[in-house]
Amino acid sequence: MKTITRKEFIEQVGLGAAVLFLATCAGSCKKTSTGPASVNFTLDVSSGALATNGGYLIQSGVIVARTSMGSFVAVSATCTHAGGTLGFSGSNTFVCPLHGATFNTGGAVISGPTSTALQKYNTALSGNSLHVYS
Repeated sequence: MKTITRKEFIEQVGLGAAVLFLATCAGSCKKTSTGPASVNFTLDVSSGALATNGGYLIQSGVIVARTSMGSFVAVSATCTHAGGTLGFSGSNTFVCPLHGATFNTGGAVISGPTSTALQKYNTALSGNSLHVYS
């Protein structure tokens, strides 16, 4: 039976823990959420976050944003990489705070680590009422 030194023992335990950690992280980072299948709600855009360009809010699993040009867009609020809740930046991009994935206003990936686009929803403005639907 071979005797190992304290240093060898710590190295082996550390290596085993690192492999276990990476396997767990790799498994938990794989998420390809497509967002809610059925969406149908109306928002008042005369006040609150959507009253100004660049504002956004999240409702029913959908992030609704008013672009810098004043148009409205709606996509799934959940990042397709690891399930983080998205935000919206003034540069008309949806941003995941977990790993930095970015998406354009159509939901397409600008930069990873994800390669899966966001589910996009329809919007229709009538007066101060914004209808968001699938």
